[in-house]
Amino acid sequence: MAGSTMKVNIVASDRPLWAGEAKSVTIPASSGGMGILPDHEPVMTVIDKGIVSAVDVDGNRHSFEMTDGFASFDSNLLTVAAETGVDVEKKSTEAAE
Repeated sequence: MAGSTMKVNIVASDRPLWAGEAKSVTIPASSGGMGILPDHEPVMTVIDKGIVSAVDVDGNRHSFEMTDGFASFDSNLLTVAAETGVDVEKKSTEAAE
């Protein structure tokens, strides 16, 4: 189905965190939580500290704790760039060890 997914790149200042096709992404925009779906109107926004969460084409959720940065969406390409970012699953796994 054309337009049912979007390309997503989530990066921290020191490394890429996740890239792939997603059905939806939520971001902690400075004006409040924002959901991005395929074919969303173009947008660029500042993000605050919070969780960026992407749902891939298989329905798996990829969540990252991010700090100050920005998100840009245009032509079904979303880029989320932040100062720092940590994979929430890896963080909880490391804390349990």
